[in-house]
Amino acid sequence: MTRNVYLGAEVGAALALIPDMPAAAQSLWDQLRATDISVRAPALAREIVAAKPDVLGMQEVASWECRAGLGGSTVVFDFLSLILDATRAAGVPYVVASANGSEARNPGYSIPAIPFVTMVHDPATFQPLFGSDDAACGFSISDVIAVRQDRASSVRAAGAVDYAETTALVPVIMVVPRGYVWADIEIDGAPTRFVSTHLESFSSPGEVPPSAIQARQLVRDLSETSMPLVVMGDFNSDPRDPRDPGANPGEQPVVSEACPAQDGSEPSCSAYWTMVGAGFVDAGPDSADPANLSWGGAADLAGPDAARLDAARAMGNGVGFTDRLDYVFASNYARIVTAHLVGEGWPDGAGMWSCGTRICMASDHAGVVARLAIATGVGIDRPPGPENSRPWGLIFRGGAFALALAIVLVIVGVRKLRRDPIR
Repeated sequence: MTRNVYLGAEVGAALALIPDMPAAAQSLWDQLRATDISVRAPALAREIVAAKPDVLGMQEVASWECRAGLGGSTVVFDFLSLILDATRAAGVPYVVASANGSEARNPGYSIPAIPFVTMVHDPATFQPLFGSDDAACGFSISDVIAVRQDRASSVRAAGAVDYAETTALVPVIMVVPRGYVWADIEIDGAPTRFVSTHLESFSSPGEVPPSAIQARQLVRDLSETSMPLVVMGDFNSDPRDPRDPGANPGEQPVVSEACPAQDGSEPSCSAYWTMVGAGFVDAGPDSADPANLSWGGAADLAGPDAARLDAARAMGNGVGFTDRLDYVFASNYARIVTAHLVGEGWPDGAGMWSCGTRICMASDHAGVVARLAIATGVGIDRPPGPENSRPWGLIFRGGAFALALAIVLVIVGVRKLRRDPIR
């Protein structure tokens, strides 16, 4: 099962408020509180427990931290703990896949809590923690592979790898890394390599999307894997990409001189077709069917995004989703049996929750659940990819002072954004 759990806020909307850093930070925090992870975590757990997958890949697993002064930061909202605790409370506990001192968790993009800069006002939250009405807050997001607790002892190896291709929203100052996590798990006598990733959502007009470049590395890194292989995640790539701007409400990569129109198999600017071209089988459900689109929820999760609803319906998606971004791929000795979406049926479904007088989604994405038949009698391969260098998620050279010096560059970078950089 793959599930983008949504970090709880639209980063692009907050970045548009820069250079007013406190306003940007407050925007992120207010969105986070409105999309209440303490309520969403049990909703996500209901979906997970209903599907009861052996292996669960999650993206945008956020950790929000705050500090009242110059001292250390305090974790205020830990998505991973909340979701895993909720699965335990629901009767089917999950744990992070780990073995030999390594775990399948890869911290990536982050905005640090910078005193006097990323300031947030929330007396109800901060008074019990800090004795203050205000605090500096920030977040980081991770990719994680979790396993059902009864499978925890079957994890033979685990790790994380960073992609060489990063996205510089502001050169040197604001760099967004991506990567993947992996775990070799023996399920009923069948060793299988599971990989979960979240490819870059941002792309610049006229250039090859970073997601396609990252997918090429993923394919290279896995090319020597001979054991059964399952790759899942948010690929930020629709089979129709790149496409005509007029048929692109989700602002996916568009046709340009560098990126020719998609003919149904062209991989040069498509992460999806890079995977398929490398021999990976899309588990489905049918990614060409508009009913199976997996992204388009509103930032506040109160249903589909109203700005794209008419376009979604014109495509044939009655819920309001406009793009297929989430997949499970299989290769080698892993054979697809069935697949279905979860979280796509707003306002109905196990993952829905009451947000005031409205019904909200558990995430702005749908998830994919796939059942596979795995061959036995295959050995375990060497770990994939190069040694992980673990770059920082959001690199600040010189701390808050460097950030202040970079405000003009940030403004330029924000104006160039075509879409939310985290999706």
